[in-house]
Amino acid sequence: MRARKLLAAALVVGAGLLATGCGTDAGASGSDRVSLMLDVAVLPKHAPFYAAAAAGFFEEEGIDLEIMPGSGSANTVASVDTGRVDFGWADFNVSILNRAQGANIQQINLVQGMSAYAALALPDSGIADWDDLKGKTVATEGNGAMVAMWPAVLDKLGWDEDDVAVVSAAGEAKIPGLIAKQWDANLALYVSDAPMLVAEGYDPVVLKWADLGLLYYGNGVITSGDTIANDPDLVERFTRALQRGFVWSCQNQEDTAASFSEAVPGFDDAALAEAISGQCDLMWSDESREAGFGTMSDAGVQKQIDVAAEYLGLENPGEQDPADMYTNEFLEPLGPDEQIPAPNK
Repeated sequence: MRARKLLAAALVVGAGLLATGCGTDAGASGSDRVSLMLDVAVLPKHAPFYAAAAAGFFEEEGIDLEIMPGSGSANTVASVDTGRVDFGWADFNVSILNRAQGANIQQINLVQGMSAYAALALPDSGIADWDDLKGKTVATEGNGAMVAMWPAVLDKLGWDEDDVAVVSAAGEAKIPGLIAKQWDANLALYVSDAPMLVAEGYDPVVLKWADLGLLYYGNGVITSGDTIANDPDLVERFTRALQRGFVWSCQNQEDTAASFSEAVPGFDDAALAEAISGQCDLMWSDESREAGFGTMSDAGVQKQIDVAAEYLGLENPGEQDPADMYTNEFLEPLGPDEQIPAPNK
């Protein structure tokens, strides 16, 4: 299938472009060489990171940025905790679970004010809204957070567990299985899976958990407590570059797509546009619109702690202080209407 071939091609290219980092060091130009590990292998949803770097936001802050593919948020968190990389892009729930287990990491930028959890269906599936999902079969990866948190969706809908059949499928089988009509819908991150369906020529139906009022924090950027303590200036410069670069990337999505295609060729243009648009939509929640892009709050983090305790096996949630999980100290308060110029433009 074309989407799978494009993904495989991009992974090969990405692996060749992105070497393994080894922490902060002096670059050839005298700038700080800094590594950022993604949550998974390089996908179009990561385009704003590449565009921010290409447009000069990190260079302007004296940072020579190395973007590295990841292999799951848990590995990204561990890589930051052990000092293998400087910064990581990871699922907020995974960061909370690891922090509670002793990982010396802290969230410094939420980036995704809402999670990308969704149910995806084909346009001819007969599914147009949540009510149509009742009595259907959905596929998800067996041990992921989404299947663990699926009861929250059922509770919101007022449905019983057997109102929707849930089957397990390997990640690489979910899109082919959906297209082959082996099941009716996928539980997935829509910024990852919807673009792959677009690449196959489909206009997918996307039922977002957020539309049900399940407003969870999504992915964000973490660093280690040691980096914060030993080099707060670097954290501030990195965060400022990320803040401004990400907002600029979403305000200039065609340029963002071009930058990503140059760095990681092989993805379908329509799929890339879909991924960037979806990623940028996740930036702005009611909370971030009021307080600023990337910000978090004690109340918001406490909600995540409660979710992790109820669905994800977090032990002793009462011992977890939300203020220990994150800091807004390094964030520049940017609103949704603020226009950001690019250094290289």
